[in-house]
Amino acid sequence: MLQIQQNISLKPYNTFGIDLKASFFAEIFAESDLKMLFENELVKSQKLLIIGGGSNILFTQDYDGLVLKMSIKGIEAKVEGNIVKVTAGAGVIWNDFVNYCVENRFAGVENLSLIPGTVGASPIQNIGAYGVELKDVFDSCTAFEIKIGAIKTFLHADCHFGYRESIFKNELKGGYIITSVTFNLKTEAALNTSYGAIEAELQKRGIENPGLADVSAAVSHIRVSKLPDPSTIGNAGSFFKNPVIEKYEFAEIVSKHPDVVHYPTADGKIKLAAGWLIEQCGWKGKTQGNTGTWKNQALVLVNHGNASGKEVYDFSEQIIDSVKSTFGVTLAREVNIL
Repeated sequence: MLQIQQNISLKPYNTFGIDLKASFFAEIFAESDLKMLFENELVKSQKLLIIGGGSNILFTQDYDGLVLKMSIKGIEAKVEGNIVKVTAGAGVIWNDFVNYCVENRFAGVENLSLIPGTVGASPIQNIGAYGVELKDVFDSCTAFEIKIGAIKTFLHADCHFGYRESIFKNELKGGYIITSVTFNLKTEAALNTSYGAIEAELQKRGIENPGLADVSAAVSHIRVSKLPDPSTIGNAGSFFKNPVIEKYEFAEIVSKHPDVVHYPTADGKIKLAAGWLIEQCGWKGKTQGNTGTWKNQALVLVNHGNASGKEVYDFSEQIIDSVKSTFGVTLAREVNIL
């Protein structure tokens, strides 16, 4: 039964644990809920914010509008030769989806294990980790078009994927609500273990011929060792994007900092490790008031208990300024600021 609540605390709905309020709040369990909701005249006049797991948001003020939590569940798989098309509801927890795929030996998302959030948010951000991005396995998604109250299908080419970017973050922002996502996975795995510390972790475990579950477990272990659990300390995972720069810019940086951590990109640019840049500037494990960076990963900003969103934001500004003055690189926030 669709319910619209008023003056609701958002603390349970964001992994930073920031305690601010939404004027209105509703939870969506089916596409029909959306159609019913947007026939309501009160809703039509409100600002709108769509959330899944609340894992990529920093609230700096009360939200004067309607917060919509997407909770559509369900996973279905269709095997077509070596290809498996797996469709999941927008409200499915991302790691539950990954575990489902690994358990059923559907290959392609094992490197994306333990990323926080929900399936519905994954195309918006084009989530990625350990050499794999959502766009590599994306087939299509269905989305509710708010203006006309109808469901539309978006194919891969429609989504304009970029590094942590998609059409849903840009041209179509605020116009559509993703209800389900379909993925192109495979029954025969072509494992990607070359990125980051995956190979080292597999060797440590004595695994020479890894399977999907081995890669997923290795990635999960690495993430747990580096990232804090949002249930014990507020955070949104990686707060900043890894900056992508031109080769001539990299040449200047590497001449002064020969050990800079970097990776080549497919389009001939260079991706720098934001966590390394921040750590070199002395921010790793630093606490300032109620906020700070995580002791094991400088890329993660945390709420030590009573931080306000503004306090976290101001702290991130200091980090951006510090990296800019040291390396000449401007970090961009991966987290959405509201």
